[in-house]
Amino acid sequence: MVTKIDLKKELKEFYAPSATKIGVVNVPEFNFVMIDGYMEPSERPATSVAFQNAIAALEGVSFTLKSMSKMNTRKPIDYAVMALEALWWVDSGNFDFQSTDRWRWTLLTMQPKHITETMVARALEDTREKIGTPAATRLRFGRFREGLSIQTMHVGPYHEEPRTMARMRSFASENGYRYRGKHHEIYLGDPRRAKPDKLRTILRQPVEK
Repeated sequence: MVTKIDLKKELKEFYAPSATKIGVVNVPEFNFVMIDGYMEPSERPATSVAFQNAIAALEGVSFTLKSMSKMNTRKPIDYAVMALEALWWVDSGNFDFQSTDRWRWTLLTMQPKHITETMVARALEDTREKIGTPAATRLRFGRFREGLSIQTMHVGPYHEEPRTMARMRSFASENGYRYRGKHHEIYLGDPRRAKPDKLRTILRQPVEK
């Protein structure tokens, strides 16, 4: 019998924040498949070939892991593949959409607890053979703990995110928090299907008192 788990429901605190207020969360350590890269200020995610290839590789290995988990003859487990996430930063300091520096990124997809490094290694080998893109060779498995953070749901086009980020900065300042770490986005909406004004993106920022 296949066991089904609902990660989105289990992790609602971290993956379903309010769009009307800023929340404070303490994000524990999770397993991720991830890949690093960068783009020039003149590029955008939708037009960056390297960024799109990285997404394809990450999606490929995530769905391969889901299939491996469901087909396990000893303890089959089924689950929905989690949303694409991205950490953004620039070498000179805090990430800024208007920055003239090279934008660096790490794309991530969170994995259930039962997904092991051995399973990921097998899935990576399979994905590299199927996709055949250089991006697939740069995928890796790791653990990431974000800790104390503030977050909210941004509803609307990506280019309007600075308005929501300004709200977050005001909240942090008013409540005695200082930014640390990298700007974090979780893409719940699919820009290929949803209207721009309906896109949902979780904006998260690690902080400290």
